[in-house]
Amino acid sequence: MTAFPRGITPGPPAGHTGRTACPGQPREPDPDRRGRLSAAVIGAGLIGADLATKITRSEHLDLGLVVGRDVSTPGLHRLAKAGLPVTSDGVQALVERDEPFDVVFDATTATAHAEHDRLLAPYSCLVVDLTPSQVGRMIIPTVNGLDALSYRNVNMVSCGGQAAIPVLHAVAARHRIDYAEIVTTAASASIGRSTRLNLDEYIDTTQDAVREFSSVGEVKVMVNLSPAKPPVRFRVALTLLGADLTEESVRAAVGPVVERMRVFAAGYDVVTCSVADGRAFIAVEVAASGDRIPRYAGNLDLINSAALHVAEQYAAVHLSTVGAEMS
Repeated sequence: MTAFPRGITPGPPAGHTGRTACPGQPREPDPDRRGRLSAAVIGAGLIGADLATKITRSEHLDLGLVVGRDVSTPGLHRLAKAGLPVTSDGVQALVERDEPFDVVFDATTATAHAEHDRLLAPYSCLVVDLTPSQVGRMIIPTVNGLDALSYRNVNMVSCGGQAAIPVLHAVAARHRIDYAEIVTTAASASIGRSTRLNLDEYIDTTQDAVREFSSVGEVKVMVNLSPAKPPVRFRVALTLLGADLTEESVRAAVGPVVERMRVFAAGYDVVTCSVADGRAFIAVEVAASGDRIPRYAGNLDLINSAALHVAEQYAAVHLSTVGAEMS
């Protein structure tokens, strides 16, 4: 593990025993981790640092390592000061371990993820991809979350996709939607370097996911990065054109979505829902929980919460299966 500058002490090493978990092959939990699966995070930017903090509170996952590539990365320093295990040795720190992690979260870039997935493939861990790479199975927790039990690599689409698709999927289940326009607005301060590098992939992946989960043929996705001060709260606006849209039917479809989303993203809310002349307008806002990110950065909080929810469901099922086999 790479040495950090004076005054910054990385957390304890993350050595764990037991077989590694993968879809279809539950592992025997290490009693030292109280029956939790081991987890690692690649990336220590805005998303990775917040995700690591969330994992430390998980009932089913044990944070073993946060991986960066540059010893000067601010996120690594902050996490090390908080006593969390970190390294600047890159993804090689994961593949060179004697005992692979059970779950690996990738919070880097779409381009980097393709290489990370290749390197991690022999180790049969569940890979949860928070980049818009489309390497793995796209997952929207309230729509197809249990698919994570059947795929080695799952992709969390984008923060805009996680906000918009649950609503659009619910409306499209009741109505024929001919056109969907999704406009995401996020504060510039909540957008890190990796996300900025991935804006083209973000748009393409979100559009592909909308088509897959709603069967809408014509889709347009736009992204606004707002420099306003004070920073604006994360917001996704949907404009839908379709047949037989009424305010009553659209509200009936959207209401249950909010309840299901708040199971893992408490700050999720539909703030506008109106219909006129075959045109529905729905606005979603998400407030962050305030861990290592400000309230306005709901985009970061949402994709992290969705990723963690999927991984915890995976872990809970695998741990319960192992418990049943051992009893």
